[in-house]
Amino acid sequence: MVTGVRPQPATSLLDLLRARRLLAIVRGDDPAAALRSIDVLADEGVTLMEVSLSGAGALTVIRKAAAALGADVRLGAGTVLTARDAVAARDAGATFVVTPGLGDGVAEALRLGLPVLAGALTPTEVIAAVAQGATAVKLFPASSGGVPYLRALRDPFPAVPFVPVGGVGLDSVRDYLAAGAIAVGVGSPLLGDAPSGGDLAALRRRARAALDQAGPR
Repeated sequence: MVTGVRPQPATSLLDLLRARRLLAIVRGDDPAAALRSIDVLADEGVTLMEVSLSGAGALTVIRKAAAALGADVRLGAGTVLTARDAVAARDAGATFVVTPGLGDGVAEALRLGLPVLAGALTPTEVIAAVAQGATAVKLFPASSGGVPYLRALRDPFPAVPFVPVGGVGLDSVRDYLAAGAIAVGVGSPLLGDAPSGGDLAALRRRARAALDQAGPR
């Protein structure tokens, strides 16, 4: 029987997801612009971020951002697919990893002591993610079933912490949280073109709107 995930220490990723409720996903083709985007997000109070390894220069972005930002900002590496990805993420300074599915990156990150937000969609995948020791389950792509699908999964898995990602718009953040998600991951609807050299002022406005949607419990 699946009852939840492994207990986490007081400063764990699980606690941060529950407290901050918004995970910003940074992916772009301009490393300098990605760093500027991270600075804007942090300045606005978005302090839990994932830098996708599918973006240009992602490891350098993680390394520089981790060195520049204070302890209040937690940075993770996303799109971790392989064991090599997990090692590289750890070496760059990521404090957690995010995966789109259940691959070798999950097992290696856990072996390295990194918390894992593991991607899963079906009930079978949720069971597998929990069995492997995932800190939380990234419901991906959330848009395939939307809020009703999250509600349906919560019935057999009431203790599993779900974080919907993929197609989560700013106008649906509150709905996913109300349906039982502990946090939501938002990428392009939040970041827009900023990580590729686009409008930082617009990113700042969207960050404020996203935080308003996430709100306190």
